[in-house]
Amino acid sequence: MAFELDKVVPWGRSLAEYIQLFNLTNSDLDKKIISFGDGPASFNSEMYALNKTIISLDPLYQFTKNSIEDRISETKVAVMEQMKANQDNYIWTTIKNTEELEQIRMQAMSTFIKDFEVGKRQRRYINHELPNPTNYMDLEFELGLSSHFLILYSQLGLDFHLKAISEMLRISKEIRIFPILDLNGGVPDILYEIIKHFNNDFCIRIDTCEYEFQKNGNRMLVILHK
Repeated sequence: MAFELDKVVPWGRSLAEYIQLFNLTNSDLDKKIISFGDGPASFNSEMYALNKTIISLDPLYQFTKNSIEDRISETKVAVMEQMKANQDNYIWTTIKNTEELEQIRMQAMSTFIKDFEVGKRQRRYINHELPNPTNYMDLEFELGLSSHFLILYSQLGLDFHLKAISEMLRISKEIRIFPILDLNGGVPDILYEIIKHFNNDFCIRIDTCEYEFQKNGNRMLVILHK
């Protein structure tokens, strides 16, 4: 099925948030990183400005800068209305209120938009949709990340997740997936199926993270090659 822009709700996060989401140390930031499903996050742009090695993959990147920018404008009001209606599902400490949330997200996406065309030419933004295979070599990357995509969208099914994670592990020595909740804020059964599937061949752990915005959403799944 073709990836359709009018079905996408763009929502971008910053480098500061990624650092907290994935417990990224200074040593981690110096690694060769590939990040899946980044969408309009400013993570790549900010990392590149620091001379770090980063590649972001997302089917969103098949579209033009103007198309993505228009889609952000089209969906912003509806997204914020939904956030306001569901405020009780979130912890308003680091981010104080919905107004500050909107400011943070729009700033991140603005940074992405400004960097997008240059980043595409530099092959930092790659049009790719999991679980399709990538063109990268085995264990080419030291660290693979998935923010607010895998596990969160548990409705994609177990087969999708196993294939997607297998491809991430093929090209990455270590992967981190945040959060390990579904869209309803619960821990999905699919998490335990994933752990069961990969447990014999990989080292697996669940780490607590500094970041917690979605209630109880402060843990990530870490899978490493033995």
